[in-house]
Amino acid sequence: MTRLPLIALVIAAPSWADEPLTFEKHVRPILKAQCFHCHGEDGETKGGLDVRLARFIQKGGESGPAILPGNAAGSHLLELVKKGEMPKGKARLKPQEIATLEQWISQGAKTARPEPEKLGPEHAFTDEERSWWAFQPIRRPALPKPAASGNPIDAFIAEKLAQNGLSFSPEAEPRMLLRRASLDLTGLPPAPEEPEAADRTSFESTVDRLLASQQYGERWGRHWLDIAGYADSDGYTDKDLERPWAWKYRDYVISSLNKDKPFDEFVREQLAGDEMVPQPHRNLSPDAIEKIAATGFLRMAPDGTGAMNDKAAQNASIADTLKIVSTAFYGMTIGCAQCHDHRYDPITQADYYRLRAIFEPGFNTKSWKTPAGRLVSLLTDEEKAAGAKVEEEAKKIDAARLLKQEEFINEVLGKELEKAPEKDREALRTAYRTEVKKRTPQQVALLKAWPRINQLSAGSLYLYDTTYKTQYANTLKKMTEEAAAVRAKKPREEFLHAFDEAPMDEKVVPATFLFHRGEPDQPKHTVKPGDLTVLAGQRPIEIPEKDKALPTTGRRLAFARALTDGKHPLLARVIVNQVWLRHFGRGLVNSPNDFGQLGEKPSHPELLDWLASDFMDHGWSLKRLHKLIMTSRTYRQSSRRDAKRDRIDPDNRLLSRMNVRRLEAETLRDAFLAVSGRLNPKVGGRPVPVTFNEEGQVIIGIDTRDTAGRQTGKFVTLEGEDYRRSIYIQARRSTPLEMFAAFDAPAMTEANCAMRPNTTVSPQSLLLMNNLYMREHAQDLALRVQREAGADLNKQVVRAWELALSRRPSMADEQEALEFVKAQTAHYKAAPAKLEKVSGPPEKADAAPELLGLAALCHALLSSNEFLYVD
Repeated sequence: MTRLPLIALVIAAPSWADEPLTFEKHVRPILKAQCFHCHGEDGETKGGLDVRLARFIQKGGESGPAILPGNAAGSHLLELVKKGEMPKGKARLKPQEIATLEQWISQGAKTARPEPEKLGPEHAFTDEERSWWAFQPIRRPALPKPAASGNPIDAFIAEKLAQNGLSFSPEAEPRMLLRRASLDLTGLPPAPEEPEAADRTSFESTVDRLLASQQYGERWGRHWLDIAGYADSDGYTDKDLERPWAWKYRDYVISSLNKDKPFDEFVREQLAGDEMVPQPHRNLSPDAIEKIAATGFLRMAPDGTGAMNDKAAQNASIADTLKIVSTAFYGMTIGCAQCHDHRYDPITQADYYRLRAIFEPGFNTKSWKTPAGRLVSLLTDEEKAAGAKVEEEAKKIDAARLLKQEEFINEVLGKELEKAPEKDREALRTAYRTEVKKRTPQQVALLKAWPRINQLSAGSLYLYDTTYKTQYANTLKKMTEEAAAVRAKKPREEFLHAFDEAPMDEKVVPATFLFHRGEPDQPKHTVKPGDLTVLAGQRPIEIPEKDKALPTTGRRLAFARALTDGKHPLLARVIVNQVWLRHFGRGLVNSPNDFGQLGEKPSHPELLDWLASDFMDHGWSLKRLHKLIMTSRTYRQSSRRDAKRDRIDPDNRLLSRMNVRRLEAETLRDAFLAVSGRLNPKVGGRPVPVTFNEEGQVIIGIDTRDTAGRQTGKFVTLEGEDYRRSIYIQARRSTPLEMFAAFDAPAMTEANCAMRPNTTVSPQSLLLMNNLYMREHAQDLALRVQREAGADLNKQVVRAWELALSRRPSMADEQEALEFVKAQTAHYKAAPAKLEKVSGPPEKADAAPELLGLAALCHALLSSNEFLYVD
């Protein structure tokens, strides 16, 4: 029998090496993840072996008993596992897992409690699974010893620090703290005058000011749009069709956060806003528009049905929507139960389809609407009537133009017929006037012999002679423009990219089936809507199939109300953890989309529950939560490291200092625009388009390529729109901006992004050095410095530091910068160059060497770690 080397078993010894092992706590999780699929789940018992209970394993299958309690060496199951023959077709078990199995068998293969006679649905989970921390009710724990700051957060953090021989770091310098707070809450560095003002005001009042700014919603809206999977295109197929109205949801999110809409209300509107608005959804009030716009959340998933509307594309869109809902509000990987029971967490396959049944009536695969067919019009009846009147006026112009057009064509036709032999004229006239598909072969041949008559049309009048070109064609063009000008007076029709469930009688509500192995072509039995079964012991989990008081099923509204009732164990924990993550760079649970067995456990579980409870008790106010976190001593600490802290807590999970964080991709671009003075503060509206330049790079601009995708050389100015904040840049899944892709912005090729990766790779440095946008930002900053500091180079250097880094340079930095700029200026005097531009016509004249020399310094500052990172 093959045995693992002794050294491997020593290394693999589990943390409970000396404690009595039980099947439920130690062994079943291994078998559930690796073996249930073939040996017990869904009626499958290969080799006659069922491993879902310890006594089933002892009984064994066709090869006899699988284990012999107390005799690990003689246990057939352990022998197969050690040889790597089981689990079949999968990776070998980890040495630690094998060691656990061997130790359990050696100890007698014990169970924690008597096993049931039969395995019914009520035995789907063990007590150990039900007791997992994330599924326990949220209870407000008692505060530890009060902290000197008076902030409850500090009391929890200080307690753990003291237990580990640590204490808080000193408070960060005021200017550093201001930059941290400004970037955290607005995504923009502080304005040049703010550091001095901050020295004279309390940090609390600074936080209040930042929370009240319009930029707050844009900054934190970006975070939520990541979680919601926001994109301005459908994805799924190579066509990546545009979503022209997705921005209505983006603007809803920004507005809601700026208003500090209670988060429970924010959640309900996104899940069921359409069910809160009376049917039919016409002549909508501003409040109704807001609620229906919120349901764009349920339309953010990739959706290929606009390009290929088949069952697979429909099912993929629904599955991705459920993934977004479950990671956003549950912090759980419920999608792993689409094909089988979850391998690690107490979530059954039936649970997955119970959740799907909540949303099924809105998707309605029996009557699926493609993206273009599910838009909700905002045009009122009054506006439609006004538009109809305008259309009548325009049609009068159209009719007059058609008469004039026919008059011109007749005149030209007559002149062209005069060129033909008299005997052919009438036949040519008849052939020309005959509908194309009804022409005889003789008529076709005759017209082919007289191409100038054959090709005569309104569009070709200008080809016949100068008189026709200047008189006839221009007259028709002018009348066409007049009609277009009249039509431009019509009320503009806009739409909502929404999840709008149609009214339906309970007799026609679409059923939800559990799919065998997740295959939509293999439906099994129907399931009813409901929450996770594991929660049944502490709260109702059934969702009514049809609310008779509503024209829709009301399932989503009932679900949204249950989720936000203040007693659900997951939602508040998930949300406060997400907020903590954005402030500290890591969450109290540092797997924000996985509160299950494979995720991290909370570093401060009592603090997490206290924050969740306090969040709900105070009206689900995000802004209050921000202020509570940011005024804590924990947040206001310096980020300076020292040997003792690094030795005791190298990952800083205990938070004895602040974490250093790199700016996200969008914040980095916005910061470049802000310090260079180019940032366009316009709020909301249609996204700023992206396109390809001649080198194939994605840039901000209007697509002027021809139908074959070739560059035409045309340039259409965006009139400053290209300097808007990054949240307003079109988010095409297939064409992310180079800077966004390099600095880890999600392209949403997956459903959503609960936490961005944070990579450090060479392409980032290369982009900062060579990207044309970077050089343009540096030039813009240099121009601003010259405007504000004048021609004095010393003043220019100081101003560049103040604008870019929110501080004055040290004497050494200032002297080095002066020498650098002088050297660069000398270089450009010897080798003149022009200002560089990403798009638009190139500059004609060389730039001043002094400007280019200063731009080189600005480029270095914008690429520095001090600019890229938040201390």
